[in-house]
Amino acid sequence: MEITAKTAAQLRLTEDEFELIKMKLGRVPNFTELCAFSGMWSEHCSYKNSIKWLKTLPREGGRMLVKAGEENAGLMDIGDGWGLVFKIESHNHPSAIEPFQGAATGVGGIHRDIFTMGARPIAALNSLRFGDLDEDKTQHLLSGVVHGIGHYGNCFGVPTVGGEIYFDHCYHTNPLVNAMSVGIVRAGETVSATALGKGNPVMFVGSATGKDGIGGASFASADITAESAQDLPAVQVGDPFQEKKLLEACLEVIKTGAIVGMQDMGAAGIICSTAEMSAKGEVGMRIDLDKVPTRQRSMKAWELLLSESQERMLLVAEKGREEEVTSVFAKWDLPCSVIGEVTDDGILNFYMHGELEASIPAHELVLGGGAPQYEREYHEPGYFSAVRSFDPATVAVPDDLKAMAEKIVQLPSIASKRWIYNQYDSMVGTVNTSTNEPTDAALVLVKGSKKAIAITTDCNSRYVYADPYKGTMMAVSEAARNIVCTGGEPLGVTNCLNFGNPYDPEVYYQFVHAINGMGEACRRFNTPVTGGNVSFYNQNPDGPVFPTPTIGMVGLLEDINDKMTLDLKEEGDLLLLLGSSGDDINSSQYLAHCCGVEQSPAPLFDLEEELDLQQKLSLLIRKKLIRSAHDISEGGLFVALLESAFPRGLGFDVVANNVNIRKDAQWFGEKQSRILISIKRKDLKEVEELLKGHAWEELGVVTDGSIEVDGMDWGRVEDWKDLYDTAIEKYLAREEAGSALSSI
Repeated sequence: MEITAKTAAQLRLTEDEFELIKMKLGRVPNFTELCAFSGMWSEHCSYKNSIKWLKTLPREGGRMLVKAGEENAGLMDIGDGWGLVFKIESHNHPSAIEPFQGAATGVGGIHRDIFTMGARPIAALNSLRFGDLDEDKTQHLLSGVVHGIGHYGNCFGVPTVGGEIYFDHCYHTNPLVNAMSVGIVRAGETVSATALGKGNPVMFVGSATGKDGIGGASFASADITAESAQDLPAVQVGDPFQEKKLLEACLEVIKTGAIVGMQDMGAAGIICSTAEMSAKGEVGMRIDLDKVPTRQRSMKAWELLLSESQERMLLVAEKGREEEVTSVFAKWDLPCSVIGEVTDDGILNFYMHGELEASIPAHELVLGGGAPQYEREYHEPGYFSAVRSFDPATVAVPDDLKAMAEKIVQLPSIASKRWIYNQYDSMVGTVNTSTNEPTDAALVLVKGSKKAIAITTDCNSRYVYADPYKGTMMAVSEAARNIVCTGGEPLGVTNCLNFGNPYDPEVYYQFVHAINGMGEACRRFNTPVTGGNVSFYNQNPDGPVFPTPTIGMVGLLEDINDKMTLDLKEEGDLLLLLGSSGDDINSSQYLAHCCGVEQSPAPLFDLEEELDLQQKLSLLIRKKLIRSAHDISEGGLFVALLESAFPRGLGFDVVANNVNIRKDAQWFGEKQSRILISIKRKDLKEVEELLKGHAWEELGVVTDGSIEVDGMDWGRVEDWKDLYDTAIEKYLAREEAGSALSSI
C-alpha cells in the first residue's frame, strides 16, 4: 500500500511529523514502521508538548537515588539499606470507555512499573474525578472504576491504603483515574530498564499477546468524543492472578543475577519496551515477532508491535544463562521465550518468518531522542476576568449556619467515601500496613524495621482552575501538610498531570503555570519530582476538565511509634487552630455547591506561611505535646472538626474568636495553611511558648459527643456522622430504585 500523509493522519501523526519521519529514515516508512512512530510519538509516550516544561522541575537532590526519567519509577533512599520506589499514572481514556477494565489495568500497569525495578509493591493509592453524582453516567463510571480498582488490587494482593475522589460536572464525559503504587527494595537488588551486551538474548515473559490494547497510546492522545466508543478494542484486559505470578517470578529471577535489564510492556507494547531499553543502552535489537507467544491467530507485525496486552515483560539476559531464566518462569507456569538478541548498531530490526518488517533507529523513537519536542503558544484564559471580578459581598452570610453545614457534609466530594473504600482491601497480602488508624496520610510499615512510609495523593482542581500557579503550589503543600500531620518528613513527589488539549492556548497556559507552581513549591519543600505522567486531551464536548495536576507524595517516619493520628482523644482536651484565619470563601465547596458561584479566586495562600506552619507542627509532634492533628481542606474548619470527632464519637464546643471574619468563612472557608490540633489542658502553656510569634488561636474543648458552635446547640456527633456516612449511598440507592422501577 502507498504510504502518504493521509495514512499518517489516520494514525494521529501530523503532516510535518510524517515529513520528519521520512527525513530521519531517509525514505518513506512502510505501514509497520509508521505504526511504530505513531505509538512512540504519541503524546502519551513522547511527551512532545510537555517535555520542555517538565525539565524545569527539580529532578534530583534530597534522597533520590536515580534522576527523574532514568527508570520506570522514582527511587529514594530511606536508610538502613532500603529503597523506596513509587510512581503515579493515569488511565483516564480507557476508563471513560470501559470503566472496569480501564481502571483495573491502570492498577496493574502501575504495579508493574514498580516491580520491573526489582521492588515489591506494598501499597496502592488512587485519585479519581467524576461528573455530578446524580447523573446516571457518573454512577455507571463510578461503579465500574471502583469495582475495577478493588478487583485488581484485592486479587493481586497489594492493599489500597488511600486516595481521593471529587465530583464536578466538568468530568462528566472524561473521568480521571490516576493510580499510584509504592514498593520497597533492598539496596543492590534493583534492575535497570536498559539493554546491554551484543548477543545477549532478548526474552518475552508473561501473558500471551492478543489484539486488546492495540493503539492504546495514541487513543490516550486524543479527545474523548461521542465516537470514542468505537475505539473500544484499545482498552486492555487485565488478569491480576497472572500478574501476581509475574511479580513473584520477576523478583525471583532477579536474584539469579542473570538479568541485564527489564522493562514492563506498557503503553505502545513491544515497540516501546524494545526502543526505550535499546536507546538507553545505546544498542539495537533483532526481534523475531513470530516467536512472540500469541493468543490470537495470524496477528500482523504492526499488531504485535502495538498490542498493549497486559501482564508482560521484556528481559535482556546474559548470554548462556537462558535456561536459568526460563526455569524460573516455567516454575510459575508463565510463557518465556527468546524472541531476539541485542545488537550493537542502534537499529531495531523486526522480522516475521524471516522477512524484515521494520527497521528503525531506536534513538529516533524515544523521548529525549528523535521524537519531536514542541513549545505551544499560550495565553491567559478568558474566564480569568470572571474569576477576578468575584465580590464576596454579593454572597449573603446564611441565617441558618447549621442548615448550611448539613448541606456541606453531604456534598459528594466531602461526605464519607466508605461505599468506595469498603470495596478495597487495605490489609490484603501483607503485614506492611499499619493499624488503619485515622491519619491524614496513609502509613505503611517497612518490614523488619521501625520505619514507616507516609503516602498521599492530593489536588484540589478547583483551586488550580482559579489560579494554576498558586493552585498547584497548594496541591504540593497539602500533600506535604498531610505527611507532616501524620508525623512524617516529606521526601519526594510523583505527579499525574491531567489537562485538556495542549493545542488550546488557554489549556497550555494552565499547564505551563501549573508546572511553574509545582517547581517552586517542590524546591521549597525539598521534595524533588521523581517522575510521573502527563495526560492531555481530557476534554468534554463543552471544553476541558479542570486542570488537575495530581500530586503523589511520599514521606518517612523513622519510628512508627512517633505517628500522629487525626482523631480527638478525650473529653476536656483543648482544640487549637494553627495558622491564621482569613475572611475567605473563595473557591470553596461551600461557595461553589451551596451558593452556586463557579468562578472565584483561589483561597488565600502564602508558601512561606505554609512552611512555617509545617515546621511548627513537626516540632510539636516531636515533643509529644499534641494528641491529634488534621489539616483543614475541603469544607473548611467545621468539616475538619467533624472528621476528627467521628472516630471515637466525641464532640466539640467551639467559638469563632475573630469578629472581623464572616461566619461562613470562619466555619466553611478553605483558606490554606491551617491545621486543627488537640492537646491536653496541662500542656497549653508549653505549647504557647513554642508558638510564640506564630499565628494560632484557641477554639474550644472536646466534649462527650455534643456539638456546640458559637454557643448554639448543633446536636450530637452521631447524627452528623449518619449524614456524613450515608450521603453517597443515598445517591446510589436512588439510582438503584430508579433502575428497578424502569424494569417493571
